[in-house]
Amino acid sequence: MVATLNDAKRAAIAEKLASIKAVQNLLIENEQQFIQECSDGDIRDRLEDMLEDDRKNLGVIDTVITQYGIQAQPKETIQQMIDQVKNLMHGSQLSFYEKMVQHELLKHGQVMSGLIVHKSAQVVGADIEAAITPLNTVNFENRAHQEQLKGVLEVLGTRELTGQEPDQGVWGRVQDAVAALTGVFGSAVTQASDKSDMNVQDVIRMDHQKVNVLFTEIAQSDNPQKIQEYFGQIYKDLSVHAQAEEQVVYPAIRSFYGEGDTQELYDEQAQMKVLLEEIKATSPAAPEFKAKVNQLKDIVMDHVRQEESTMFAAIRNNCSTAQQEQLATQFKEAKKQLQTRMA
Repeated sequence: MVATLNDAKRAAIAEKLASIKAVQNLLIENEQQFIQECSDGDIRDRLEDMLEDDRKNLGVIDTVITQYGIQAQPKETIQQMIDQVKNLMHGSQLSFYEKMVQHELLKHGQVMSGLIVHKSAQVVGADIEAAITPLNTVNFENRAHQEQLKGVLEVLGTRELTGQEPDQGVWGRVQDAVAALTGVFGSAVTQASDKSDMNVQDVIRMDHQKVNVLFTEIAQSDNPQKIQEYFGQIYKDLSVHAQAEEQVVYPAIRSFYGEGDTQELYDEQAQMKVLLEEIKATSPAAPEFKAKVNQLKDIVMDHVRQEESTMFAAIRNNCSTAQQEQLATQFKEAKKQLQTRMA
């Protein structure tokens, strides 16, 4: 039996995530242009900080899409909007203030898109919530950017209309608003700003957490259709995860993790793949289906415990921070290619 989770709701979320990524690239392009055009040192400094945040957040969005497991294209109307905004930004029809207004609107749309994905995940499935969790820090940071942009717009708008400077208390009010947002949302904004790129352990751990959620969903469900859907996601996620590890991670760690321990990881995943195919050929209504899934869960969780204890420790002790982050990038890229092929 072919099991798949590419239903309409999940495909729509994948398209929304792809659209968020496309808009994020546009935000980065805009900010690079604004920094070149801006003669105000204070505003330029704020734009440079936003650009640094947005570049980092592009990596977070890319990670979320990979963890979600469905590669999609942006919605056609979003791509058309992006093309129109690019033409306006590079043209002479808009003043600098008017360009910044459009940029603030894009930020607002990005916040709403992120929140809608978050709310949709709560409705569609717990595994989606697990996959998109890092997106929350992007949402919070974009809200903080909105508050800063309001201050930028006050300054630019007043200058454009009057040729004079606005009340200089504007930046203080902006900082108060940003501080209030940070208080409302906890430390999410600060954590996102301070955290370096994800290392390979972070990304692998996210995969582990997601598949554990899916196993729990199967255990708690008596609906054969939902069970088939959840197993379909397990099948895709574990197949891609295992192959990406075997392409990228295991060859990189063999020299310091040891031949025997590394081979054990390969052997466990080979056992897992055989059982995945057996379950795929079994009806979810069959009495043995959940028993086989439980057997698979035991194999996977044993494998997870080994990776998160001894393998992760070996990587930390033998790879620099840059090497760990580079492994994460290579692992995610391998997953994206495999997901595209499976689709």
